[in-house]
Amino acid sequence: MSNVERDPTELRCGASDHGERLPVVDVLSARDVPLGGPRAMTVRRTLPQRARTLIGAWCFADHYGPDDVADTGGMDVAPHPHTGLQTVSWLFSGEIEHRDSLGSHAFVRPGELNLMTGGYGISHSEVSTTRTTILHGVQLWVALPEEHRHTARDFQHYVPSPVRVDGAEISVFLGSLAGDISPVRTFMPLLGAELVLEPHSTTTLAIDPDFEHGLLVDQGDVRMAGTLVHAAELGYLGTGNGTLTLTNETDTVARAVLLGGTPFDEQIVMWWNFIGRSHEDIVEAREAWQNASERFGKVDGYDGDRLPAPALPNATIAPRKNPTRH
Repeated sequence: MSNVERDPTELRCGASDHGERLPVVDVLSARDVPLGGPRAMTVRRTLPQRARTLIGAWCFADHYGPDDVADTGGMDVAPHPHTGLQTVSWLFSGEIEHRDSLGSHAFVRPGELNLMTGGYGISHSEVSTTRTTILHGVQLWVALPEEHRHTARDFQHYVPSPVRVDGAEISVFLGSLAGDISPVRTFMPLLGAELVLEPHSTTTLAIDPDFEHGLLVDQGDVRMAGTLVHAAELGYLGTGNGTLTLTNETDTVARAVLLGGTPFDEQIVMWWNFIGRSHEDIVEAREAWQNASERFGKVDGYDGDRLPAPALPNATIAPRKNPTRH
């Protein structure tokens, strides 16, 4: 998915260090971002924000729906570029047609992972299909480490088989959890999983103590390590924890996406759909896209024009770091 804000924020992001003591779980609220047009579909963005820019290598999280496409028109994101990242598409309902400059033509469906690697440069389009009535899911980005940020374009599709632990059904689409391992390649240690929790159930999971974790709640109220996280909020838990206890506090099924990874210790710059290491990286990528450079290739099969890049801000990039934590 593209970041279609008209004036996207320019960020330099770094890993957290260790200092000021903060609560065990930080609860992050989302901000609404329209995807364009008067009947725009709106997404709820929890990463990046001032309170937290990264959870492991996860650097961007959009959460959308349930969206009645008869009212909003659904998703129609024209061809747009990416550099220095992987995009992770995961749906709860609906269907999205994906086309990219690698030549991939695929569909994003509930319970199925689509992972696209931008690396040095890729472009793609995303359109909800005519079969879709309710569109509901998440779009996530993973920052690539320096040694891999210019890697070749790639596209992977994977359908995990859900596993059960106590009162939870878990679908692991990246990394490992609850004895299940995803075969999908990533460039840093990562975790991505959908959790469906039975009403008033409590589930304790073994987690990697070297990982930071984020719980994005889709529906219900979930208590994460003793802290209540409401629907559309993201709970953050730092490193040093070997278990994670989750309790569904509601009378109905709760659903959440659990993200994790080792702290990302590189400084990065994010602007629009690009991730680099300097302002100059962003300027170069934007110019290549505006000039239809072969760096991003061409998306075939999309009925319409590609997205133009927004104007660059007339400002120097300022560092923005995660809050310090014991």
